[in-house]
Amino acid sequence: MLLAALALPGFAQAASNILVFGDSLSAGYGIAREASWPHLLQQELHAHSVVNASISGETTSGGVRRIDKALTEHRPAVVIVELGANDGLRGTPLTETEKNLDTIIKRAKNAHAKVLLLGMQLPPNYGPVYTEQFRNIYSRLANRHRIALLPFMLEGIPPDQFLPDNLHPNAAAQPRILRNVMPHLKPLLN
Repeated sequence: MLLAALALPGFAQAASNILVFGDSLSAGYGIAREASWPHLLQQELHAHSVVNASISGETTSGGVRRIDKALTEHRPAVVIVELGANDGLRGTPLTETEKNLDTIIKRAKNAHAKVLLLGMQLPPNYGPVYTEQFRNIYSRLANRHRIALLPFMLEGIPPDQFLPDNLHPNAAAQPRILRNVMPHLKPLLN
């Protein structure tokens, strides 16, 4: 009876679904989608299914509107949340950004998914107070929800590996982003 059940559709699934839920930094803005770090992640993790539900220009409020559908549709075991940069660049009140990220994390956890939060930093021209307060949102949420945190997903990317806008990493930077993500993701896959 068990062998028959295992042969049914749905029982022979990959080890887990990983949902990348982000903005242009994960959507592959300005580069071929096949060069994006989520695509490279899928190549690295053959036993897992990686779904990239990232949208260029996405904000945390847009993420709140989309998260339930994404969770229902993909049923991920792990959600990688990469949002907030567009909020910061638009000067969205920090309390709103934090509240939205908090909601996304809660909904992912309520769907029994593990969460990896990818932290972001703003360019220095936004002022030291705002940029520090923005950066602190991520560690505060990770501590509150006891979730994995990559403090800055673009850590170590040299200036020459950004597109001319100086905001989006080019194709050469994508393997480095993947190397930044992997040590924080791997413990969640066990």
